[in-house]
Amino acid sequence: MDLQDQKVLVIGCGISGMGAARLLSRANANVILYDENDKRDVEEILGGLPEGTRAEVILGEWSRIQIRELKLAVISPGVPMDIPMVEQLKENGVPVWGEVELAWQMGRGKVLAITGTNGKTTTTALLGEIVKNDTAESFVVGNIGTAYTEVAAKTTEDSVIVAEMSSFQLEGIVDFHPVVSAILNISPDHLNRHHTMENYINAKKRIALNQTEADTCVLNYEDEVTRKFGEEIRSRAFYFSSKRKLAPGVYLSDDVVYYNDGEKNVPICNILECNLLGLHNYENIMAAVACAVAFGIPTDVIRKTVTEFRAVEHRIEFVTEKNGVVYYNDSKGTNPDAAIKGIQAMTRPTCLIGGGYDKDSSYEDWIRAFDGKVKLLVLIGATREKIAKAARGCGFEDIAFADTLEEAVNICATEAEPGDAVLLSPACASWGMFTNYEERGKKFKEYVNNL
Repeated sequence: MDLQDQKVLVIGCGISGMGAARLLSRANANVILYDENDKRDVEEILGGLPEGTRAEVILGEWSRIQIRELKLAVISPGVPMDIPMVEQLKENGVPVWGEVELAWQMGRGKVLAITGTNGKTTTTALLGEIVKNDTAESFVVGNIGTAYTEVAAKTTEDSVIVAEMSSFQLEGIVDFHPVVSAILNISPDHLNRHHTMENYINAKKRIALNQTEADTCVLNYEDEVTRKFGEEIRSRAFYFSSKRKLAPGVYLSDDVVYYNDGEKNVPICNILECNLLGLHNYENIMAAVACAVAFGIPTDVIRKTVTEFRAVEHRIEFVTEKNGVVYYNDSKGTNPDAAIKGIQAMTRPTCLIGGGYDKDSSYEDWIRAFDGKVKLLVLIGATREKIAKAARGCGFEDIAFADTLEEAVNICATEAEPGDAVLLSPACASWGMFTNYEERGKKFKEYVNNL
């Protein structure tokens, strides 16, 4: 699409929206930045754009936008696709792209894309390291922190882009076409946005929407949804499994991750040599290995990278040990299923900090996963009463409330004994108390280190 001198609307002025606006400025488009928050600073927004960008900012009043003059609308991931504004754009024939679609259309190179309810960040980071060790020109983008739109203009035909894709981002794709895609797992999340589990699953499945027979979709054989999805897609389904031997596929057997090419088994690594804790992380390793071999990266490069890789920040991240108590930051555990993985990785009696923004999740499965490991549950945020009720309903009574994360850390430090662990794994989003899970995790580490 030729966007020179065309009016393009960017909905949302956050990281993704500003990245999209900067990319559009390179295409010499006339950018209209819209944000419903009328308290935003217009000069600050415009100051984030390259000098010479033709742009205007409209805040608050949607009615001020002349829809019929628009060539394209680019929507940020945080903005739902089913709101009246988006419906109105479509009714008037305006194409609506997500910022990922914009980046893909204006960028070059091959894309390896990863989604799933849990494990996306670790898998993307690990695959990104594998690709970097094999390719001269690689980028790691998407939900992991760097907007795809920020690097699209730097890509060439030789680039390999490893992209973490959320369900929000996948809602906005049109022609986005990864040569390798992966769906790690599916469990309830973001139902306040997607409304039904079916809608959420369908958003995740969109990652393979435009793949062909020449492409590969990596899927978890032990997840019923992803296993069945392999029977629906045009691309080659390539499975990984933590419970059974696959041929072909990637699997875990006797603490060793193997790649089977259909004829022979190739050992990749012993998980005891790795720096990642827990079965969920072994699945993340297998998923990254499967993506890498599907892309044609030599197994010796994969093996070396996997054994040297360390956990990403905020995902069961070791913080420090104080007075014989170890502290772990799992702020990335933003839903119950992710938080279950966090508690399963603990090998000590644990004081657990949970709670935050309410995404309409249920918490009973998380409570049951405590399995005698949790000696104290300290709850914060908007969900604390809801979680406490669920915990008591499951027969768990060792509960404390805190008004702030700092207070929760202090309670845990007081109650923990030498040999115990303190784990921040909230099972909830951070919104309402923090800007994002990264800020929450950094504050947790700050409070712990100040003890």
